[in-house]
Amino acid sequence: MLTSINHIGIAVSDLETSKNLYKSLFNISSFHEEIVESQKVSIASFSLNGILIELTAPISEDSPIAQFIQKKGEGIHHIAFTSNTIQDDLDKAESNGIQLIQKTPIQGAHEMLIAFLHPKSTGGVLMEFCQHSSEL
Repeated sequence: MLTSINHIGIAVSDLETSKNLYKSLFNISSFHEEIVESQKVSIASFSLNGILIELTAPISEDSPIAQFIQKKGEGIHHIAFTSNTIQDDLDKAESNGIQLIQKTPIQGAHEMLIAFLHPKSTGGVLMEFCQHSSEL
């Protein structure tokens, strides 16, 4: 079952420049940083009143984030929702006509399993379902 907004993903070209911007805007003192090889990205995230903001930069030219930035420029990339039954939620979405980018979850950041829903079938919004690995 989907329970809440997990994070908002923001596509950025330069992670350090973007971190400095968000530090100054929100007085952020530290970021969680990691590389997600499966998505070919480097992330820096921080919590803002319980909502995770995830700055996402490509680490290779064939990264989905690199392709997004090439087509649309930097900006909001996706909204992610927390699930406690990710495979069931994916199956339900697909049975309701939603096109899935991943039919089964893959490993993502923050020790979560993730899967994306295609924006062509979600009103133009790239959506991600996330479930913490510890909840499986």
